[in-house]
Amino acid sequence: MTELQRKQRNADRLLELFPTFRNRLTNVIADLELMGMRPRIQDGYRSPEDQMIAFNSNHSKLKFGFHNVTGKNGEKESLAVDMLDDNNAVNSSVNYLLKLAFASEKNGLETGIRWGLPAKLVDAINNALTTQQFDAPVKIGWDPTHVQPVGISASDAKTGKRPL
Repeated sequence: MTELQRKQRNADRLLELFPTFRNRLTNVIADLELMGMRPRIQDGYRSPEDQMIAFNSNHSKLKFGFHNVTGKNGEKESLAVDMLDDNNAVNSSVNYLLKLAFASEKNGLETGIRWGLPAKLVDAINNALTTQQFDAPVKIGWDPTHVQPVGISASDAKTGKRPL
């Protein structure tokens, strides 16, 4: 994808997000770009039908998730994105995934980099992030490019709660 296409894709996908999440994610993108990365929002909002496809194909563990959030009038208010490395969209490097987690956490968000890992492996990720050792030989959780807010659950979002 050309740089112009990547930037336009991000701009388009950002419009699918709840405003406070959008602002934080905009900062994540800027931080990653300053680190020399080319982040691309692959998915923002996901329709309920697409969510069921993701669930049935084991790409999601939820029938309703942060990607499916809408406003009172059905407007797209996604609280999640899948943020790929445009230079390596099929197989993101550990370097990119750690930088994504670092930038996300710096901006009050989290990724799935730790999901499904035992405590010892989570500790290794935490250490790599604390020391900014982005090439550390760590194991990666099952959904590391997924970015979402902290302090709110998908069921909270479904009932109308939104992050500040």
